[in-house]
Amino acid sequence: MKKRNYWPLFFIGIFSFVFMMIIWTIYSASQVPVYQDESFLSTYHDVDRDYNKIALSNVEFEKKYDFELIINGKAFPLTFKDMFLAQRVIELKSEHKDIFRVGKNIINLRITEKNSDKVLKDLDAELMIAVPTNNNYVVNLNSKNFTYSNDLHKAVFELPYKGNWNITGRFKVNKDLGYFFIKSNAI
Repeated sequence: MKKRNYWPLFFIGIFSFVFMMIIWTIYSASQVPVYQDESFLSTYHDVDRDYNKIALSNVEFEKKYDFELIINGKAFPLTFKDMFLAQRVIELKSEHKDIFRVGKNIINLRITEKNSDKVLKDLDAELMIAVPTNNNYVVNLNSKNFTYSNDLHKAVFELPYKGNWNITGRFKVNKDLGYFFIKSNAI
């Protein structure tokens, strides 16, 4: 009587299992949506490549203009340092906590020339308010959404639910560009 060797079947079974798991992993990954990071209204590739230009552009912008972004009564300078912080840090320690409200929100902008103290009436702005983990709800604002009165550019927008929100954008005055990025939450 001949003794049977089951080792080849064992290796075929392991190979088949691993191959099926590879196929399952690829299938599962292809079913999950991919969301582009649109910080500064650009792709992350562009931000990565042009980060130094963005930082220097803000420095040049701030030399020429005083910038004030007022969200629901709270003023912010031209800043983008929040992009380096985790949302948990924002929730625990940030001054940018709780700036949005569920429902109606108001953004006011004021850009003043430093050498003449003249408030700029013409505004070239692009803003995006979005949930950081997905693109389920995005508010895009541009110059057309702002009305000008009493030296302020004002826009009103709605947020549908509580949670973490990012606001990012850029402002153009002549050839000068200013960028900002703020992480916060809606209460």
